[in-house]
Amino acid sequence: MRLRAVIGAVMLSLPLTTPDPVTAQTPEVRVIAATALAPAVSLRPVARPGGAPVPASTGPSAPGSALPEVAPAAPLPEAAAPDGPRGPQGLFRPRGETAATVAASGGSSLAIARSIRPRLRPDGLEARVRAEATRNTPARVTQPGRSTGTLCGVVGLQGEEIEPIVGNSGCGVTNPVRLRVVHGIPLTVPATINCTTAQAVSQWVLDAEQIIGNTGGGMANLRVVASYACRTRNSQRGARISEHALGNAIDIAGIGLQNGSELSVLNNWRGQYSAIMTRLHESACGTFGTVLGPNSDRFHSDHFHFDVAAYRSGSYCR
Repeated sequence: MRLRAVIGAVMLSLPLTTPDPVTAQTPEVRVIAATALAPAVSLRPVARPGGAPVPASTGPSAPGSALPEVAPAAPLPEAAAPDGPRGPQGLFRPRGETAATVAASGGSSLAIARSIRPRLRPDGLEARVRAEATRNTPARVTQPGRSTGTLCGVVGLQGEEIEPIVGNSGCGVTNPVRLRVVHGIPLTVPATINCTTAQAVSQWVLDAEQIIGNTGGGMANLRVVASYACRTRNSQRGARISEHALGNAIDIAGIGLQNGSELSVLNNWRGQYSAIMTRLHESACGTFGTVLGPNSDRFHSDHFHFDVAAYRSGSYCR
């Protein structure tokens, strides 16, 4: 109670003050006059369809309102011309040349009188360039897309080396390989042969491509019907051991073409493609030691038999 009484006495002793009406601050109003460049009427947005109308402008800038007389603004000094081109429009324009002068003269002074046109390529140029590139390109990349594998030391043969084959009655292959692709031409069945036979097949396929050419779109595959097999010749009882039993032979029954057809030994040895089949048979003679076809015997009426057996008198071809 004593503390409350002391606080009341102090409050009563303080003088009461009121704000001086003379010193009270009032907001300053400034009127900014428009220049001669100001529009006479402010732009108003167009009312949306079905919406409320846009209220009319009021104030000094409203339509019909008298504008105060304002002294015209002094013109701005003309800026000096830039030393270099400014912006894309000046990149290819000589100094002093303007859009007006270009339009009046019909074109820029830098424009050429006639557009440059490329010359036609001479006939045969593409073929000559390709031939030159082929001569100067290593063999393994001469034909794009062709196999670049290496088997038996021949680029273009694809397959794998396999374990030595040991059989009965003299059968077997010391260094056999499983041949799958020859210069980009797949074998329908991998051939188990030795490297000497694989190298001979490589040469024959290159010759066969030249003989077949673009017939049916070109070679697509080789239909292999026999390679290594431990048996006698023609599987006859009492006959000598076959070259197939030594990995020296491969039997091919047909050549598949790109259009899906096939040059078959059985069906095409005689008929429309007999000339091609005869040349394929003859081209193997010399590359292989033995070449047998439909004219040899009844056992080879439907396939070519190729083997690398060596004879003193040379290749045996029938």
